[in-house]
This record gives sequence, C-alpha cells and structure tokens, in this order.
Amino acid sequence: MAKVLKRAQRRRRSAMTMIEVAQHVGVSPMTVSRVLSGEPNVRAETRERVQAAIKELDYSPNIAARNLASAGSVHIGLLYNNPSAAFLDEVLMGVLEQSGHTGSQIVVEKCGSRSERAAIERLAREGVGGFILVPPLSDSRFLTEALRSAKLPFVAVASGRPVVGGLSVRVNDFEAAAAMTRYLLSLGHRQIGFIAATPKHVANSQRRAGYLAALREVGIDAPPEWIQVGEYSYRSGLEAARQLLHLPQRPSAIFASNDDMAAATIAMAHRFGLDVPRQLSIAGFDDTRLATTIWPTLTTVRQPVAAMARKATELLLEEIRLRRFGQTLEPLEHFMNFSLVKRDSTAPL
Repeated sequence: MAKVLKRAQRRRRSAMTMIEVAQHVGVSPMTVSRVLSGEPNVRAETRERVQAAIKELDYSPNIAARNLASAGSVHIGLLYNNPSAAFLDEVLMGVLEQSGHTGSQIVVEKCGSRSERAAIERLAREGVGGFILVPPLSDSRFLTEALRSAKLPFVAVASGRPVVGGLSVRVNDFEAAAAMTRYLLSLGHRQIGFIAATPKHVANSQRRAGYLAALREVGIDAPPEWIQVGEYSYRSGLEAARQLLHLPQRPSAIFASNDDMAAATIAMAHRFGLDVPRQLSIAGFDDTRLATTIWPTLTTVRQPVAAMARKATELLLEEIRLRRFGQTLEPLEHFMNFSLVKRDSTAPL
C-alpha cells in the first residue's frame, strides 16, 4: 500500500504544472517562467518565494515546454499603414530593442484597408504569433475584430480609444493637446491655428478636442478656418499651413498634431518670409528625432513612442506566453506619461 501511495505521489509531482506553482505562490505563470529562466527582472523576495515553492512542490519543469514558451520561438508581426515616417522609425526602434532582449523575431508588414485580413491570415500561416498595431491600424475596428476572430493576440500602440477587451499602450491625447494649447496661451497667443488629421486617426480627434477645450477655458471659440486638416505627412502639412497663413487674420501660433506637419509649417512660414518664432510660434506633437533636426528646433509634446513600443512588445510577448499555458492577460489600457518640450520654435507674442 505504501508503495502504491508513493507511486501516486510521484505521478502527482510529475504532473505538477507551472500554473499550479504560480497559484501556490500567488504570482503569474510568467513570473515562474522568468525565475526558471534566470531572467533578472524579478524582485529578489518574489524569486525566493518561487524557488521555495518549486522545492516544496518538487516541481520538475518540462524542458520542451519551457523552450516552447521562450521568446526565442516567437515571431511578432508589426502592421502599419501610412503613418508618419518619423513616428514609425521610433516604433521600430522600440520594438527592435525589446525583441532583441528576448530573442524574438519581428516581421514588418504594410497593409491597406483592403489587405488587412489577407495579411494577418498569411502571417499567421507563416508562424507569426501576435501583432503590434500602429496608427491608423491601431484604431481599425475591422482589423482588431479580425484578429480576435482568428484568436491572435495583439497590442495597439497610440490608439485613440480603449481597445475593448484587449491591450493598448497610449498617452492621454486630450490632456496632452490641452497642455500644449495652454502653454501657447500663456505666451500671450490668442489666435492659435490647429493642423488636425483625418478622422481615421482617432487619437487626433482627442487632440483636436483638447485644443478646443483649452481655448474655451479662456473664452475663445475657434472659428472653423483656424483648423486645417492634413494626413500626418510632411507634404500634407505644407498645404494645411499654407491655408492658415493665407487667412486675412493670420494666426500668431500654429499647433500641428504631429511633428511632420509642424516641420512643414516651419518650412511654409519661411516661404512666406515669416520669422519663427518672432512672428509665428509653431508647436508639434510626438517629439520624434525630426524635432531637433530642423531649424528652429521644435517645441512639441513628447509622446514616448519608442518606450510605448517597448512596452507593447513586452505585453505582447507575455500574452503569447500565457496563452501557451491556457491563460491570458486581463484587458489593459496602459497610459504612458507625456511632457511638453519647449524649444526655439515658440516665443511670447
């Protein structure tokens, strides 16, 4: 009888899973996996508790399962469609940095509205285990529903609204745009033009609302001609800026909803013979590398794009790993901090 009991105990120990170890300690299976892999980003006290539980439960990890759950076997798809080139550069920098730490592989794919579903189906067949979406795809309900239907994990970067039941990494676009508008107001500007983007960029609607709200705080109702629409590209910014600078009563400041269009506004101001910032203050959004490579250097909202991409990659890898244990992350809307970067393109009225 004693021998039978011992054999039963041995069977139970051999069948012990990483999830049961995690439940015993009160941590996630991902934390147990990190301890087993010797990863450094686990608190010492948590590591000790996990190691003690492994010893107490006599847990013997399945090496094949651990290899399956490692980041080295993961391929991530980065999907984009006509974002700002400077913005995409920052996203790529963050994704590559985080994936390099884990050994995962990145597949970069451009897809339009008619090719979204075909792209994800093809990439899934090729072994891509999850996707990172950048604007405007991060706001595409069609694409996110297609990914959910295919049971493929994804993280939306810089989305303009929460991803229902999903994962996203973003800043508070409304508050960021309001803060920049308040700064221009504090410099004495009262006629502030705004270069928006098309409605498909949902985050831009939040920025536009923040701009208008800050003006209303001081009793200013922006007339329709103060707002021109671009496509987040430098070329579209040139035309939007030209429209603003042709107004009979030209704005004393222009706030563009990304750095590319703000840089185009500076170029158009020079074409009009205007001194920036003495005759026209200009501000942007994102704080990409472009902001410090133009003259004058650009006052802008710092949206930590590379850090957002790193966080998105980290969340996606954890979601992929957890799904291999039959679990999933709770829906999460992760907000990053923004800040105002005051440079040479703005000055008091």
